[in-house]
Order: sequence, then structure tokens, then C-alpha cells
Amino acid sequence: MAREPIKDWTGKIIGFTEWSGNKKWLSDFYGRKLGYYDRSADKTCEFGGRMVGKGDILMTLLR
Repeated sequence: MAREPIKDWTGKIIGFTEWSGNKKWLSDFYGRKLGYYDRSADKTCEFGGRMVGKGDILMTLLR
């Protein structure tokens, strides 16, 4: 499971995504997990499990 960096418009790394089974996890620059996208259920949830929305909208969790 390779981590893929997420960069802002200046090229600075602001987070990472990583697949683990059917879940795509999003973590911030410091490695704290912010949430995940569940491909089988087609929904995005915060780290605590609260559903944020349908589809892959993980980038909305980055602040």
C-alpha cells in the first residue's frame, strides 16, 4: 500500500492517501487519519465513522 502525497498549489505536501482493502484512507501532513472512502458502500466517512457524503469526497476533510 503505497502512500500517495496530496500537494497544494505551491507544491507543498498537505496530506496523503493510502488504500487498505476497499477503503481509501486520508491522513494529514503529520500522519493523523482524517477519514476514509469505502468503495463497496460508495460513501465517505470521518475518522470516527460519521458519514460525510456519498462518493469519494475525501478532499473535503482536508482543512
